[in-house]
Amino acid sequence: MADELVLYEVVDRVAVVTLNRADKANAQTPQMLDQIDACLMRAAADKEVRVIVLQANGKHFSAGHDISGSNDKTTGDDEFPNDWATSGLESIYEWETKRYIGYARKWRDIRKPTIAAVQGQCIAGGLLLCWPMDLIIAADNAKFSDPVVRMGIGGVEYHGHTWEVGARKAKEWLFTAKIFTAVEAEQYGMVNRVVPLDDLRTATMELAQQISQMHPFALAQAKRAVNQTQDIQGFYTALQSAFDIHQTGHGNALVVNGYPILVDLDQMKASLKQS
Repeated sequence: MADELVLYEVVDRVAVVTLNRADKANAQTPQMLDQIDACLMRAAADKEVRVIVLQANGKHFSAGHDISGSNDKTTGDDEFPNDWATSGLESIYEWETKRYIGYARKWRDIRKPTIAAVQGQCIAGGLLLCWPMDLIIAADNAKFSDPVVRMGIGGVEYHGHTWEVGARKAKEWLFTAKIFTAVEAEQYGMVNRVVPLDDLRTATMELAQQISQMHPFALAQAKRAVNQTQDIQGFYTALQSAFDIHQTGHGNALVVNGYPILVDLDQMKASLKQS
């Protein structure tokens, strides 16, 4: 169990998917993303499951994508491109289309209600895990941030900022690499509830159990109605457009220094600790 990147169990018609890389603040390797996807799809296909919970072991929900370069990026079906100068923007675009925006959009459209339980840091790629969920329950110590502008790119791949907190706050968030507290995130409508850290899992499971008592087809219809309303308003198209803008950041970085980011990773980590 300790060696598994993602854990899966079903408790009273609630599937619980748990990030299990606590020693690395649940930073997401390609293998981990693939396992998250497999678990969520397993829950989606299980007729006995009514609600899906995504949670994380350890102090932090997720420090985002693992860009340390220390993890094995081989995934079994393909390999994370390492020779950026040769492979170019096309390989980055294809990779991120599948595992970043592709997975996030896929998870958002799961027909069953989904709930993210977030504690500690939720940084950049961590948003790509909680934003696609229908509901977010945050511990009182949760903090949400997207410092990707510091990397020379205009925000994470699944660019939900405007939809989550509104245009003005989205710009402030991106322009300043601001960290939103759980209370602020609730005020802006990004988080449904804030609970004490010690109560996070209990409160999340209580909500999941309450929802699981509803008719599953009615839940699917209700979810589709809300999601489709957002799509009519331009959500889906806006995400894809912002994703393409995101890729121009990678393209610029490749031209400048032959690597898809413009800043030194150690410098970025130091700035995150200071903030």
